[in-house]
Formats: sequence, C-alpha cells, structure tokens
Amino acid sequence: MNEEIVNQIALSLTPGIGGVLARQLVSYCGSAREVFLAPRRKLVKIPGIGEKTADAVLAKTAFSVADFVYEQAVQKGVEILFYTHPKYPARLRSLPDSPVLLYHHGNTDLNAAKTVAIVGTRNATAYGKKVTEEIVTALTRYQNVLVVSGLAYGIDIAAHKAAVKCGLPTVGVLGSGIDVIYPAAHKNTAQQMLENGGLLSEYPFGIAPDAPHFPARNRIVAGLADVTIVVEAALKGGALITARIANDYNRDVMAVPGNLEQSHSEGCNRLIRNHQAHIYTGPEDFEYLMGWAEENSPKKKQQARDWQHLPELSEAERNVLNLLQSRPDMLIDELSWQAQVPVNQLASVLLTLELQGLVKALPGKKFALVP
Repeated sequence: MNEEIVNQIALSLTPGIGGVLARQLVSYCGSAREVFLAPRRKLVKIPGIGEKTADAVLAKTAFSVADFVYEQAVQKGVEILFYTHPKYPARLRSLPDSPVLLYHHGNTDLNAAKTVAIVGTRNATAYGKKVTEEIVTALTRYQNVLVVSGLAYGIDIAAHKAAVKCGLPTVGVLGSGIDVIYPAAHKNTAQQMLENGGLLSEYPFGIAPDAPHFPARNRIVAGLADVTIVVEAALKGGALITARIANDYNRDVMAVPGNLEQSHSEGCNRLIRNHQAHIYTGPEDFEYLMGWAEENSPKKKQQARDWQHLPELSEAERNVLNLLQSRPDMLIDELSWQAQVPVNQLASVLLTLELQGLVKALPGKKFALVP
C-alpha cells in the first residue's frame, strides 16, 4: 500500500477541507502525510486554517474510507492523481477551484498539446450531431489532440462517439464516482473510450450522480480545454455554464450559430451576440482563432538551443525559454506553475522576451519560442 496516496485521498475526503485549504496545508507541511502528523499548534498557525479545520484534520475520520478507495483503485486500474502528481492536468492545476485530487481510468494523456472541449444541449438535433461530427473530424488534421466532454446525452455523447470513430483520444468527465457511468446507456461508449482516452472524476467509487455535481463537473471540462466549442444550447443549461466558466478562466470559447426560431440555438446565438464566444462556421474559424493552421502536418522537432550566448538574460528568462523549448507552446498559467513565477511577474518576463524576438504570443493565452 502506498501510504502517501492513502494520505492524499484522506485529505481530499476530510470534512470541511476543499481544494484551497488542502493546498494550503500541503504547502506549509510539505506533503499530505505530514499534514496528518502535524501538531495542533502548527496547524492553527497556518493561514486560513482555524480551530475547526485543525480538529477535522486531527480526527483522521477519512482514513477508513481512504483505505477502501485505495484498494478499489488498485483492483480496478484507476489512477489517483493528487495535484502534485506529474500526470495531473497542468491546465487545471493553476486554477483556484480545481480539484485537489482526480480519479482517472484509461490511458488519456491529460496534458495533450491541444485539448478541445465540445459541449451542448442534451436535446441535440440531427443538425447539431452532424456539426459535432464535422468538428471532431476536422481535428484529426492536428497532432496530439484530446477531445473532452461530459458523457451526457446529446452533443456530449456525439462528440465522444465521433472521436472514437475518428481514432482521436477522448476523455469523459463524470458527475459521479469514477465507476458509476451516467447515463447507463453510455456504458458501451465509455468502455470504448478506455482504449484510447478514458474517464475522469473528482468523486471516488460508488458516488451516485447528483444535481450539484454537474456544474462542478463543468468546471473541469472547461479547465481542461484550450478552447470550448458550444454546438447547440438553450438559454439555460450546463453548456452555457461551461462556456461562462471557460470565459472566467480566460480560455477561448466558440459557438455554432443556429436557427433564430429554435430554442436550442438561443444560447449559442446569445454567446456570439454578447461577445462571449467567437463564431464557429467551419474549421477555418477554428484555425484562425487557435493559430493551428500551420500544424496540418507533423512539426519537426525543435532544435535544442543554447541561451548561454545571451548573457543579458535573467535567470527567470532563461528558465522560461528552457520550459518553452520542451513543448510546442504553453499556457501562461502552466508556465507560471512550472517556472514558479507569479503570473504578474511572468507577464513582464514574457514581454521582455517578446521584445527581444525570442518568444511569441499565441491565441488562447499561450506562448511559444520564435523559430
């Protein structure tokens, strides 16, 4: 048994401790295990941790459940991804309300170079399903793309099925325990997704779907993606919640315009009207927004570059350049996390590097080296 993972599970399940407090505790104590070993006098001195939270930690009531969850994960081949785990999605890690722990079943690269969320109404029309399949098919021209959705009826399941059909990896984010497929009618598709993609949840085994879980699920869908595409949506519903959250995260949103007389188009049309989403009329709109047009064929590996001949560079600037050299492009939030530089300070570093012609800004709050 991996003791640290059990401690991580227990911390995530401790009453009254959400993602923010869990990170605060680990930051001050060093690890989940050290959190539970810390004396009360140390815990109450941690900012944000009061008497009640310290009592909850010291009670250690979640360990019996944590042991069970760990055993189930081992038996069922489910990965436990604490926020410090290298496989934890970097796009989520820097967000203030991201889950402190995720359950992952499958073989998904949650840090794929390009991640696209496709969402929409549960009452999808034949047209909406057709457009969804066309969008997914258009994504096959790019390298290392992951399709994300919520495994729900309508547009969600259409996106997953299209990805499976096209051979693109796809991950379904659940509003239930990682072993509870909802709706049950999608079990077969979920099983197929495990072969090239997978399932993701912040809820442990046996947790039934519940109404509050689905808006929470939507923040993970939005947080995983570089861009969220809304295909069909009414004025109220989960798709618009996902779009709003994506905008709050400063991620790109696109919407497919629809018939003015149809209720399932009202949400998309309003997003476009209110400048909360870019219009999607075809792959060329997507390519223009994301700057992926040049990637229709596999890119050659970028040659390693030596920054030593540029003595005027600061340590932070060199660190950023080295990080960008390891990836085609990176989100500013991810760069901030990897470089351990606050976003406001990083913005200044990136501007300096842009002015020197070393770095270029891309759509979607991404940055890349200048070839």
